[in-house]
Amino acid sequence: MKSLHSVTLLLAVLPAFAAAQTPPSTNPVSDALRLGLTRSSKNMIAAAEAMPADKFSFKPTPGQMTFAHLALHIAESNNLFCSKVSGVAAPEASKLTETDPKEKLVAAVKESFDFCSSSLAKVDDSHLADSIPLFNGRSFSRAAVMFILYGSWSDHYSEEAFYLRLNGVLPPTAQPAAH
Repeated sequence: MKSLHSVTLLLAVLPAFAAAQTPPSTNPVSDALRLGLTRSSKNMIAAAEAMPADKFSFKPTPGQMTFAHLALHIAESNNLFCSKVSGVAAPEASKLTETDPKEKLVAAVKESFDFCSSSLAKVDDSHLADSIPLFNGRSFSRAAVMFILYGSWSDHYSEEAFYLRLNGVLPPTAQPAAH
């Protein structure tokens, strides 16, 4: 019985000990944003790829945007916010419209995440308080723009998932885990 308690105690303490061995990040906010980028890009690109091409014109109600418009919005938002956070010029605005084929719209989403990945690679936490003009001349701290960016990924993926489900497609994060 004593050995069972020892093993249980060891299993309970090991994760804490392992975590204590990893030095804390010197850029926890920027690192968290990049971690979110990795997850969001994977899920959002997969969601765009999962929507059947003939459903890119789908919109749940007349007042909502089409899935194609959502794809364009994701690409434009990524380019804007990642440019603002990193101080790197955004790629030239695409001439795409929501009537363009799925392949072009998915490519725009992928390219926007590639831009975010490269532009955010060297961002650190030393300038979180810097003021960044964003909407209609209204300024936000760099940290706030990072939170807005992260929030937009969550919001946009939930929209993609909703549109997919309304079309009988299981979103990427609802797929059964591969064994």
